[in-house]
Amino acid sequence: MNIAHWLQRTALAHGQRPALLEGQRLLYDYRQLAARVAALAGHLRVACGVQPGDRVALFSANSPAYLEALQAIHWCGAVTVPINYKLHPRELAYVLADSDARLLCVSPALQADAQAAAGAGLPLLVLGGADWQQAAQGAPLALEPRAPEDVASLFYTSGTTGRPKGVMQTQRNLLAMTMAYFTDVDQVQPQDAMVYAAPMSHGAGLYHYAHILRGARHVLPVSGGFDPAELVQLATELGHVSLFAAPTMVHRLVEYVRRSAVQPPEHGFKTIVYGGGPMYVDDLRRAIATLGQKFVQIYGQGECPMTITALAREHLADSTHPRWLQRIASVGLPHACVQVRVADEQGQPLPAGSLGEVLVRGETVMAGYWGQPGATAQTLRGGWLHTGDIGSLDEDGFLTLRDRSKDVIISGGSNIYPREVEEVLLQHASVSEAAVVGQPDADWGEVVIAFLVAEGGLLPDAGLQARINAELDALCLSQIARFKRPKSYRWVPALPKNSYGKVLKTALRAQW
Repeated sequence: MNIAHWLQRTALAHGQRPALLEGQRLLYDYRQLAARVAALAGHLRVACGVQPGDRVALFSANSPAYLEALQAIHWCGAVTVPINYKLHPRELAYVLADSDARLLCVSPALQADAQAAAGAGLPLLVLGGADWQQAAQGAPLALEPRAPEDVASLFYTSGTTGRPKGVMQTQRNLLAMTMAYFTDVDQVQPQDAMVYAAPMSHGAGLYHYAHILRGARHVLPVSGGFDPAELVQLATELGHVSLFAAPTMVHRLVEYVRRSAVQPPEHGFKTIVYGGGPMYVDDLRRAIATLGQKFVQIYGQGECPMTITALAREHLADSTHPRWLQRIASVGLPHACVQVRVADEQGQPLPAGSLGEVLVRGETVMAGYWGQPGATAQTLRGGWLHTGDIGSLDEDGFLTLRDRSKDVIISGGSNIYPREVEEVLLQHASVSEAAVVGQPDADWGEVVIAFLVAEGGLLPDAGLQARINAELDALCLSQIARFKRPKSYRWVPALPKNSYGKVLKTALRAQW
């Protein structure tokens, strides 16, 4: 089944319901939205030559047209390739080439960077532009049938090497993920409003399927992103607002409400799903005290989108439970559609309380990595997804994450892979060795810190350090996204290593 069938179904049964809003302004009801999506799908097929199974990339900040594009790509049977719009053109070019994209949909502000990355051979379609609006009034395309095993989306993530890999998320994966939202996260009602304050290229965008199926409202902030004052105003004016947010966003929202005289009404915020990084217990208790029992935590990966575990609001609210503090520090129970185990190096399950790698299997686990059978076999060995995360299960089945064996840094909800930053730093003639780690940060969750060993082993003086640090900043900005650039450089005589020569990043983190 093509997942775009849900839009068609809702438009037929509840076409008059409000569907897409920009701020408080209604743009289209469900009948109008479905008609536009069908026409845009027709444009993709006839004018752009997009065939079933082709990859269509999206490089854009959040906008109403972004949601239309996601649905239109599905409608014509193609595969969505949502790309983080903060990526450097060099990184964008790699994803476009690796996915063999047939078309790139781009927001107007990013058109120049996208054209430079795409080159002359890849056509661009500007989201929301004049051609887009004209295409939305064109001849509709009949909904293209798809099989459950067909790839619906390629989500590009990175492994320990920093080389991006396209996670093949199938129609079945997205369908099971959506059903799991209803069973383990929230029961969506027609009066609900999903506000897309976090990037739709990531987790926030995956939740639009559940809200389309139930005929709820989709709200794109006028700011195009996360603004606490704007969110509180939307919650006050629209009511029953839900959103997905990184813990750093939750922190900023809570602090805004605590400092301001504006208190959202009881039914302003309905559900705030947080994930993508650790939420400290004190921050969570402060959030609940400020906004009430609105929170649900999820833990997932691109390889198992949004659906490894969930910490339900009922468990967050059960403060009389003898292990309540331990529970709210966990990431909850396995979603209904998956099994989770903590295993040793041979993949065998460990007893409760033991630390091991988190393994997952079930209906939401990816089909594999695009064009990388070796990496697929390594990650899905034994029939289980090996997450690379270290955790423990308690006697009640709650999972607590202890560390990330892949050393991924999560800053503001975005993943940063140390190896790709280290490789850029090592291009500088004055750098002999580099090790990148995450430093805890109250606002961002973690920030990037680089430990550097100078060529020749001698520590540069303060003036020389300042000059090289500035050059390293410029080097990073020329090759990787701005948010991946180290916030601080620390020059050291040597990096701590074990007997095999491996850098001990745990020891580096301990220095901070």
